[in-house]
Amino acid sequence: MTDDRPDPEALLRATAQEGRGRLKLFLGAAPGVGKTYEMLREGVARLRAGVDVVIGIVETHGRAETEAQVQGLEIVPRRAVDYEGRSLDEMDVDAILARAPQLVLVDELAHTNVPGSRHDKRYQDVEELLAAGIDVYSTVNIQHLESLNDVVASFTKVRVRETLPDRVLENAEIEVVDIPPDELIERLREGKVYIPEEATRALGHFFSKSNLSALRELALRRAAQAVDAQMLDYLRAHALAGTWAGGDRVVVAVHELPGAAELVRAAKRVADALRAPWTAVHIETPRAAQFSDAENARLAATLHLASQLGAQVASVPAESVLAGLKRFTVEARATQLIVGKSARSRWFELRHGSVVDRLVRETPGIAVHVLPMAEGAPAPRQRPRRGPGHGWGKPMGYAVSLGLTGLVTLVGASMGNVTNIGLLYLLPVMVAATRYGVRTGVVTGLASSLAYNFFFIPPTHTFTIQDPQNILTVLTLMAVAVVSSQLAARVRAQAVLAQRSAGQNSALAGFARLLTGTSKRDELGQILCAEVGRLLDASTVLLLPEHGELALVAAFPPEDRLEAIEQAAARWAFDHNQPTGRGSDTLTASEWLFHPLAAGGRVLGVMGLARPDATTVLRSDQLPLLLSLLDQAALALERMALEAEMATVTQLKERDRLRAALLSSVSHDLRTPLTTVLGMLAEMEPASPEQAGQLAAARSEAERLHRFVANLLDMVRIESGALHQAIEPVDLAEAAASAVHDLRRALEGHAIRLDVSPELPFVSVDAQLFHHCLINLLENAAKYGDSGSPITISARRQPSGMTLSVLDEGPGLAAGEEKRIFETFARIEGSDRKGGTGLGLAIVKGFAEAMGLRVDAANRADGAGACFTLRIPESHLRKGGGGE
Repeated sequence: MTDDRPDPEALLRATAQEGRGRLKLFLGAAPGVGKTYEMLREGVARLRAGVDVVIGIVETHGRAETEAQVQGLEIVPRRAVDYEGRSLDEMDVDAILARAPQLVLVDELAHTNVPGSRHDKRYQDVEELLAAGIDVYSTVNIQHLESLNDVVASFTKVRVRETLPDRVLENAEIEVVDIPPDELIERLREGKVYIPEEATRALGHFFSKSNLSALRELALRRAAQAVDAQMLDYLRAHALAGTWAGGDRVVVAVHELPGAAELVRAAKRVADALRAPWTAVHIETPRAAQFSDAENARLAATLHLASQLGAQVASVPAESVLAGLKRFTVEARATQLIVGKSARSRWFELRHGSVVDRLVRETPGIAVHVLPMAEGAPAPRQRPRRGPGHGWGKPMGYAVSLGLTGLVTLVGASMGNVTNIGLLYLLPVMVAATRYGVRTGVVTGLASSLAYNFFFIPPTHTFTIQDPQNILTVLTLMAVAVVSSQLAARVRAQAVLAQRSAGQNSALAGFARLLTGTSKRDELGQILCAEVGRLLDASTVLLLPEHGELALVAAFPPEDRLEAIEQAAARWAFDHNQPTGRGSDTLTASEWLFHPLAAGGRVLGVMGLARPDATTVLRSDQLPLLLSLLDQAALALERMALEAEMATVTQLKERDRLRAALLSSVSHDLRTPLTTVLGMLAEMEPASPEQAGQLAAARSEAERLHRFVANLLDMVRIESGALHQAIEPVDLAEAAASAVHDLRRALEGHAIRLDVSPELPFVSVDAQLFHHCLINLLENAAKYGDSGSPITISARRQPSGMTLSVLDEGPGLAAGEEKRIFETFARIEGSDRKGGTGLGLAIVKGFAEAMGLRVDAANRADGAGACFTLRIPESHLRKGGGGE
């Protein structure tokens, strides 16, 4: 095996791209930086170079300079999609495939397609074009990346709903379109991004200089990370040597000596300063077999600390520390290496050399950080116990080697006077050196030279050597013994390391195979505990969450319960996603070491290990193996959890589908006869005052039933996502008056206080949906307010927008009901007496969220009663009436 082989996985990824089109993304930090303009400009340049270029879809937003770039480019007509009675335009993927250009320009990659389209997202349309071998240029802003959605929302206070997965960026060629924040702000003020009114609001919110600077840094950093990942993939696929650092990668070498933890902490600081990934690596040489228990414990604690600080942890077998570090840094493409240098005597460095000095000389492409280790006499090493004769070899080795020497002597004596009889003595020397070690080989070489001298060198039967050539023969036998012993020791060490590495790989492969073939949680738990316990020679337990508590579901050997301290340690590991217990930094009084099983950003369970007869639960060389096993176990648990969730989701979808079908059917069947009843009641003329009262009551109840049926239909529309919106400016005062007029019978006996200034700005909402929200809020206030009590409709201007509140003077809301009251079919206290259905407020919440509003419920601060508030953001406000 050589180090210059192409990486198989990188080769497979490169092969998968053959025959596909290439995607180039114009990445920007915010709208208005010029992504679409740059894409069109480059498309025009490619057209002039003879490339067949068409426009799939481009949004110019009325910008003159952008529209000028469109001239001369062929535009594939958009496809009209009927949705909720309106005709909307989308990119025509089929037309582009039929046209088969070399390059297509597609704007706004994160766009969500109209419901009913072939794909939900535009990037999926682009993937279909790429699969057909068509190159695509597209644009996207950094806030649309799924992984950065929460980060952007944390400082801009705006959550972007249209996102696309990061893999799209990672597989694309990236061109960052960047302008300084001050220049973008100037473009906004000049009206080149938004109309003046919208630009003024944007400058005070999303487009503040601090937000733009942060977005710009995110865009540049994320682009650099994507380019670095693509470059590494290319290097591995083509087996190219070198660091090729598009981004820094830090490696710290840890060892068993005191002070290794300081190396890890220094590496963490360096990695944080460089914003770089980092790895803690231990080079496992044959000398590791001689580590004392204290050294093993110190090394395991250091690797554990690195893992807690966010490093990747690796233990690499190698014949020497220098060779292992050189090979690992090349494989990891490291740019920064952190090592410690112990105080050594000059005589020691003359005999053994300096690993640090050789690293600096032999790794020219890496910045080597050398940290001095703590001075002072190191703790005396407690050598592991050895069997009898281990230092000087086994007695059997000497017996066999001397026996072979005697056999060679007998063979030589039987052959008579042979000139090169001394060469036969090389056989026992090589056998002894290769099989039993250097000391046994040296002793055998000495015995062979003495036997050769005594029996075959004149004068025979004496140890006198007269001929100088014979002296050379004796020295040659000794040299062969030493060299053969050294070579044999190196071969044995390499064989042991290869066997250990192969054993770990085989164990991981077998473990993964067992997990893949398991579909039941209990069976999976038993396999996890049994295999981890067998591979690490430890007792194991598995705890999984059940009804809010951690339950012991499997153990090896079987365990019925854990002590209180162990349960507390396991709970802490589950809650904080960090190891606890023996050998960790938390709850060290526990006899067990607990590791969380985490996957997909959540903790799924806890694995515990114990070894009562040892001072440490894990040896240093076992920690990387344990982490690999736990990662595989967490993935298996996540797979089972996802399968269970998928089954639940499927059942819920089927239940919701049946419920929606039932509600739709019932409400449609009721609507026609109710419309007839209402029409007939409206045309009937009462013959007496008594009949007039009866007809009024009948009309009131029929209208209430009609609103109930309408609510059923509205709820079906909300849950199916089939709401149609026609956004237009709405005057709040007129909207409130209209809602009161339509509910005049239901509001009889309640005085209406309208506190809505005509000077307030208009709001951009769907007038019909907004009307339904007000009707349901007023009906709720009339139903639950005290008989004859007034109802107040109040609108207020706020720094972040506007609020419209409906206040009653009823009993108010019970504690904890503020959120639950908006759930479907939820009713507050007294709803059975009042005859509520639990749909009105749910419809208000659904309609409000569909329009980008928010609705809250609370008890009034100025007296008894409840207050329901529609919160309208600044982006929904328009000038109207007195204006702003």
